[in-house]
Amino acid sequence: MSESKQPLNVNVDFKQTQPIISPDGNHVFAEGVILRRVSKFLTGSTEDAIMPVPCFYDVVTGKVLVELLPKEVREEYDNI
Repeated sequence: MSESKQPLNVNVDFKQTQPIISPDGNHVFAEGVILRRVSKFLTGSTEDAIMPVPCFYDVVTGKVLVELLPKEVREEYDNI
């Protein structure tokens, strides 16, 4: 494993962290995947491709935690 790929060894006191809370006040999240279609013209292949984007969502409401999405797609999910 190269140096740039090694996991960070950060010693953080748990008491110095802050909880992430959904806009609806919930604390429990599950991991999901948003699927994006990529045109065959962009990939240079004969078929469209699928690009998975990992995300977290509120288990109570099902709403995606938008602040953790890539900046390029946040606006699409901001009002869902």
